[in-house]
Amino acid sequence: MTFEEYDARDDHDVAIQVVPRPISPTQWLNLDALAIIVFVAIGRDTHQSGSGIRGLFGLAAPFLLALFVGWFVTKAWRDPAKMSFGLVVWPVTVVLGLLLRRFVFDRGTAPAFVVVATVFLGFTLLGWRLVAQLAMKRRIQRLG
Repeated sequence: MTFEEYDARDDHDVAIQVVPRPISPTQWLNLDALAIIVFVAIGRDTHQSGSGIRGLFGLAAPFLLALFVGWFVTKAWRDPAKMSFGLVVWPVTVVLGLLLRRFVFDRGTAPAFVVVATVFLGFTLLGWRLVAQLAMKRRIQRLG
């Protein structure tokens, strides 16, 4: 996936074409990881549970580990913006993340937390993929 190409004019009224680099799978993975970090940061802020980058990543760790498993299982690096990958990465991240949180990291998994985690991560992990697909579809329509 690349962002839209466009023509621009420099100071001498010469048309130049800007062609951005394609976005790498690592950058797409970072978007998924950012969704988890934002989820944890909002939760920490809402519950006033301290600060610090170490604490933030400590709370995010079960979901980040689960995210990596989801990417590995789906081989999402092949086409990270593909919705079918997101539809697997999302539940793997939520379910495995909650299991790791409860049994490995010894943290709570109250029903309300499970619902919020499922909805927020679904919205973000699937949301950016939807936006990416719509942008690609729009670009294809313009070029086609």
